[in-house]
Amino acid sequence: MSYQGSCHCGAVTFTVDAELPTQAVSCNCSICRRNGSLLAFVPADRFVLNSGNEQLKTYQFNKHKIDHQFCSNCGVQSFSSGLQPDGSKTYAVNLRSVEQADLDALQIQKYDGASL
Repeated sequence: MSYQGSCHCGAVTFTVDAELPTQAVSCNCSICRRNGSLLAFVPADRFVLNSGNEQLKTYQFNKHKIDHQFCSNCGVQSFSSGLQPDGSKTYAVNLRSVEQADLDALQIQKYDGASL
């Protein structure tokens, strides 16, 4: 099973090789709060960027540990990436960029990213 997502203009598209999540993380850090992101974390080997690599721009702040990637055409941040404590790469997929996601049915877990 897999699910797909994209930015608003459709230039950046991706596929995640996993079941559509039933839970999401709502982080209160300065960028997630402004973006309104609802995040699902997936290992790098389950994430495929299908199109739009040339449109992606990367923004880092604070400790420069996370690559916040957004479409340079429409400005939507569909995902970000970073490293787990064990060094493995992971993606934080913004479920608001996934058409199949039933956002009202998601169980939301709050994360205090503002205190990091």
